[in-house]
Amino acid sequence: MSDDRTISVYNDRAADYAELVTSSKDSGEEADFHAFTFRLPKDGTVLDLGCGPGHWAARLRDAGFRVAALDASPEMAEAARAAYGIEVITAGFEALDAEAVFDGIWAYFSLLHVPRAELAIHLSSVHRALQPGGAFCLSMKLGQGEGRDDLGRFYAYYSEEELLGKLKAAGFTILGCRHGHVKGLAGTGEDFVVLTAHA
Repeated sequence: MSDDRTISVYNDRAADYAELVTSSKDSGEEADFHAFTFRLPKDGTVLDLGCGPGHWAARLRDAGFRVAALDASPEMAEAARAAYGIEVITAGFEALDAEAVFDGIWAYFSLLHVPRAELAIHLSSVHRALQPGGAFCLSMKLGQGEGRDDLGRFYAYYSEEELLGKLKAAGFTILGCRHGHVKGLAGTGEDFVVLTAHA
């Protein structure tokens, strides 16, 4: 997430966002977490890519995995440290330049802030950073085009078919798909898709 306006919103609303995501009533989140962690080796190494306030990084750590976390918002990184003791690398997605390091990468509603023209680059970086067979969870909003929400955050929208094609082009094998609907920080409800894959 390199868009300054988007980062500024998350810096200003870090506490509100943390409260929103930790009180989520989306029952499918547990299924997403299980589908992802089921494929990880015991004591595996996981990257929470765009970790926000750190709640998923903490869940992964508490489940016994070695966790790295990255987010572009300094206030989100501080929220993760304060609430969960998670030390976050404060950087954009472009900072991911590892090769065959992680057993899993969790990108839960984070890469949706990447411009459409750049998503393939980031998916290739994710694939390269994973061990062969490593697990990947990607959550994105469904729709067309790109633009800003009422808070000023940048979003790129996709159809499920587009995302499946981009994942396959990056070298991933698709394992599962779930659809849902969520009311976000801006107060509007939107459809989304969660895709589980492996490298």
